[in-house]
Amino acid sequence: MPDPTLLMMMFALLLAIGALAGVLAGLLGVGGGIVLVPAFFYAFQTLGYDSPQLMQICLATSLATIIVTSVRSVLSHNKKGAVDWQILRTWAPGIIVGAVAGMLVAASLRSATLQMLFGCLGVVIGLYLGFGRAEWRIAEAMPKGIRRAVMSPVMGFLSVLMGIGGGSFGVPLMSLHGVAIHRAVATAAGFGVTIAVPAVIGFLTVTLEPSARPPFTIGAVNMPAFVVVIAMTLLTAPLGVKIAHAMDPKPLKRVFAVFLTLVALNMLRKALGA
Repeated sequence: MPDPTLLMMMFALLLAIGALAGVLAGLLGVGGGIVLVPAFFYAFQTLGYDSPQLMQICLATSLATIIVTSVRSVLSHNKKGAVDWQILRTWAPGIIVGAVAGMLVAASLRSATLQMLFGCLGVVIGLYLGFGRAEWRIAEAMPKGIRRAVMSPVMGFLSVLMGIGGGSFGVPLMSLHGVAIHRAVATAAGFGVTIAVPAVIGFLTVTLEPSARPPFTIGAVNMPAFVVVIAMTLLTAPLGVKIAHAMDPKPLKRVFAVFLTLVALNMLRKALGA
């Protein structure tokens, strides 16, 4: 049986992580994974579970929470008719293939390599959040044919390597191709389901060293983190929405972009052993 004091510390940290992720999701509309992965990493590292497989646990647990939050989001948006099912249906097969490939690659990499990948991609996402403009366009329609066949697996692959859902890559992609922002956000929630479900199924079968796993970890998914974070985000996301309606969230989004960029750079620093 794990040390009760350690369990209490872990529970307290997970409560704080879940509360923060929920507020940020409601306030800024950012995906939970971009917050949860570094939060899980620092929490489990602080508790003494720093190992070459730590990032696999963080990615897998983050993706497990994304299944629940993305399904809820899709159902909510679908009631308002905001989900573009044509885009979702045509992009889902490639995304699933990429997600499975991403899980297999992530399971074989060391934590430091995954930290480096998260850091590099996190900086790109942070810069887009900070400097991206809603009016930017690459084209007026979503890619089809060969371009879709290439881009959809890449999106699934990179998302799993970062432990994130469909929002961080899917929303900018659709927005840059002329999809209205509310429709892009709704459809990206569907991307999140297609990314997270196959990846988590695979991560549940991963074998980790017993000493590297926080208590009650199945495969690479930490069950207490999954349950506590889901419960807290359900409670605190409405608070973030209320705050967003009471004030202009754009300056806060820029602050979050700076925060995310700094977190990503710190991940890179740790991965490089600096």
